[in-house]
Amino acid sequence: MTDGRSNLVSTLPMKKLKQMILRDGVALNDHVLLVDSFLNHQIDISLMTEIGREFAKIFADVGATRIATVESSGIAPAFATAEAMGLPLVVMKKQVSTILTEDLIQIPVMSYTKGGTYLLTVKRKFIDKHDRVLFIDDFLAVGEAALGAAKLIETAGAAVAGIGIVIEKAFQHGKKRLQEAGYAVISLAAISHMGENVIEFEGDL
Repeated sequence: MTDGRSNLVSTLPMKKLKQMILRDGVALNDHVLLVDSFLNHQIDISLMTEIGREFAKIFADVGATRIATVESSGIAPAFATAEAMGLPLVVMKKQVSTILTEDLIQIPVMSYTKGGTYLLTVKRKFIDKHDRVLFIDDFLAVGEAALGAAKLIETAGAAVAGIGIVIEKAFQHGKKRLQEAGYAVISLAAISHMGENVIEFEGDL
């Protein structure tokens, strides 16, 4: 567990990310934001590279030994971060396959997007007690996925070096939950209000 009161701050305003959210993102309602044209279906490689470099700067001094994320939307920003930091990337699985049977750690996680629970899964050999794991994900809403990932990391005996989020829905208070649990959390774009075709950010654009 890390100190949720950490002085980690974003070193850049990530203006490009916010501009792309406003230009290409689609707010369907007060909870659903589509960014599939550049973040999690079609990937803007230039933006993703910048995101990875930004996270690398923010978390440069946390002593991370590996990056982790949850399949599948978190893979692109986590990969970019792992590449920028020169660290291995572990992808936690939501879907357990018949061949994924070897010494697993599993944590149940509630998905409000999917309306059900899934078993977040990782092979024990990919995270061990010597690791400090930086968790990277595309979205943060109520915090269930990040909390599940943190619990999975700690169940493996490792420490959570920090949590990096590309887009935070600040009005859903997931960041507060994570910080109260003791984790250092940084988001690159925090949305303060959202409605049909309305997107507003915390702070300056």
